[in-house]
Amino acid sequence: MTDPIETDRTLTIGTRGSPLALYQAYLVRSLLMAAHKSDATRFPIQIYKTSGDRLRGDLAEFGGKGLFTKELEVALTEGHIDLAVHSMKDVPTRSQPDLMISSILQREDPRDAFMSNNVKKLMDLPKGAVVGTASIRRRAQLLSVRPDISFTLLRGNVGTRLEKLGRGDCDATFLACAGLKRLDQEHIITEAISTDLMLPAPAQGAIGIECRREDLVAKNLIAPLNHQETHWAVTAERAFLMALDGSCKTPIAALAEFHGETLEFRGAVFSKDGRDVFRRATEIKCRSFEDAFALGLSLGYELKAEIGDRVLWDD
Repeated sequence: MTDPIETDRTLTIGTRGSPLALYQAYLVRSLLMAAHKSDATRFPIQIYKTSGDRLRGDLAEFGGKGLFTKELEVALTEGHIDLAVHSMKDVPTRSQPDLMISSILQREDPRDAFMSNNVKKLMDLPKGAVVGTASIRRRAQLLSVRPDISFTLLRGNVGTRLEKLGRGDCDATFLACAGLKRLDQEHIITEAISTDLMLPAPAQGAIGIECRREDLVAKNLIAPLNHQETHWAVTAERAFLMALDGSCKTPIAALAEFHGETLEFRGAVFSKDGRDVFRRATEIKCRSFEDAFALGLSLGYELKAEIGDRVLWDD
């Protein structure tokens, strides 16, 4: 049980310093303030620079997932902060044993956002167009339908990418619709890509709150922020990713969506050149976290067995 003496405890929130990360941390704080009728002093925010923020070039070459969470998780483990706010697509599927994602906010739009100054739709790109992206998932899915497209590495925050697009470093680029909407920049989206054409990264558009596993006070305080359907859908997607043992070097996409009690799941793995595509789609009556986890895990294992050695996972 929660110690009543600790119910007014101050919880320090850890976050990265990017505009989107700060938005997400301040959103979590505002929701906690509303849920517990507290002021901002009860939920101070501590900013950290992560490995992913420091590195330049292709993050997959430096370890991929975990680069944007490592320093926050160290601070959490050592007790410097009480909560860490993450974009769930950046969180490794195998967490630290003494930490857990306890609550996940209601998901924003999970689709990919296409942006170009030259055309209105992704499929209208001319032959040989250059697309700027660091995502091998986006590259592989685009190559599967447009093998004539070429790519250049494009990283950085929204402003940096748009600046590079504007000066002609590439003909088009992608970001996540969720981040642009949260930053009130939905107007710059040229086309929100249908999930029938491009499945998102597992957990794209979802914000998670991590805490120490044994910190019952923190878990109880963030519990009202949890959106059950999002939590279960993201659980299915991350279980799929876990079964495939995927990393940032593997083009894996997944999306789970609730329709009533029915959880509809779509997942896919691509070869890097987009020529080979392996898909799974199913639906179940989902009534628990365990149902969602089992669905994603079983489909991931099925697909990995089918693929065998036809896709190089971490070359």
